[in-house]
Amino acid sequence: MDDDPDRPAPPSRTREPAAGGVSLSRRGLLKAGAALGAAGAALDAGPAAARTIKGSMPWAPGEADAPQPPPPGSYIFFTPEEAAFVESACARLIPADELGPGARELGCPFFIDRQLAGAFGRAERWYMQGPWAPGTKSQGFQSRLTPAQMYRAGIKGVDDWCRGKFNKMSFAEITASDQDQVLAQLEKGSVEIDGVDPGDFFHLLLQNTTEGFFADPLYGGNKDMAAWKMIGFPGARYDYRDWVSRHNERYPRPPVSLRGRPAWRAQTD
Repeated sequence: MDDDPDRPAPPSRTREPAAGGVSLSRRGLLKAGAALGAAGAALDAGPAAARTIKGSMPWAPGEADAPQPPPPGSYIFFTPEEAAFVESACARLIPADELGPGARELGCPFFIDRQLAGAFGRAERWYMQGPWAPGTKSQGFQSRLTPAQMYRAGIKGVDDWCRGKFNKMSFAEITASDQDQVLAQLEKGSVEIDGVDPGDFFHLLLQNTTEGFFADPLYGGNKDMAAWKMIGFPGARYDYRDWVSRHNERYPRPPVSLRGRPAWRAQTD
């Protein structure tokens, strides 16, 4: 027992009474919070009812935020003149060769058309308000135009520029070698387009063509998963862990789309 009157007393394990004379402690506060949480859950859930599941899954397959395929049919966004430009440009950006089909054969123009007709074309998830200060290359897309607006103005501008350089012929009407030169000048920013940065338009077109080439066929491009087969990509397979560590070996199994493989689907007469 310490009788030294000058030594301070040890701290108390309980807090001073709060307003209204109620004494709070850490343990009491935690117990009260747990009790309230349990009571709230019980009120929300109602009477507990267990369900036994045998021989089936408790959910329907393909219903958890399943991606929506593009509507079938002809072009929705592009006019015939615009479609001719995009088909010709895609064919030159990723041409068919001995390795396989090119962007046009794999449906990249169709992929771009459906994207521009939807939320991407309207820039629904982008911040599209000012101020419109000049951006840097590291900041990505900085135009005040939506992708749909940029395509519409860019295609018209390139076709008008070509008509002035190639005896009134549009981009789709000139030779493949001339198309390559126009695309090269477009990338450098040498093609004059009213209201559109030519370099921005070229890089958007190239990016969307590449996306359509390698995207899941569900979205309209990469027909028959040909691009995946060319590079040995397994696609949306559930599990291929046994091949993760096998470097420099070609994956032998066929790729799988988000829709599965045609061989898995029910065959109808």
